[in-house]
Amino acid sequence: MSGISDPIADMLTRIRNAVQAEHVKVDIPASKMKIGITKILKDEGFIKNFKLIDASNQKILRIYLKYQDKDNPSITSLKRISKPGRRVYVKADELRPVLNNIGIWILSTPRGLITNKAAKRLNVGGEVICEIS
Repeated sequence: MSGISDPIADMLTRIRNAVQAEHVKVDIPASKMKIGITKILKDEGFIKNFKLIDASNQKILRIYLKYQDKDNPSITSLKRISKPGRRVYVKADELRPVLNNIGIWILSTPRGLITNKAAKRLNVGGEVICEIS
């Protein structure tokens, strides 16, 4: 059986590789969690847009990458924080700015997927999914 043990890490790796290769878009197998992460990336201005494509047996998430100019991608760093073997949780009072508010953490909270800034405002903690800058 060949399966991906961490689909979120796979998504982040595909985006990271596409940015390094200066691709315009990247296709990823879709899931609710990946769509939620992608919506946050769009809202925070890290990607141009995304589209859900209905393939024959599985939906595909097409992400259009954003570049400031030819050599400067909007995404400089993607890092998986909480992994299947080691979950990382933070309380509301432990939330801190990421790279002087240039980057974000994406957290899975009781209120859904939100950024560290929104979690601080709502005074909720949760599992830190990834760090993006």
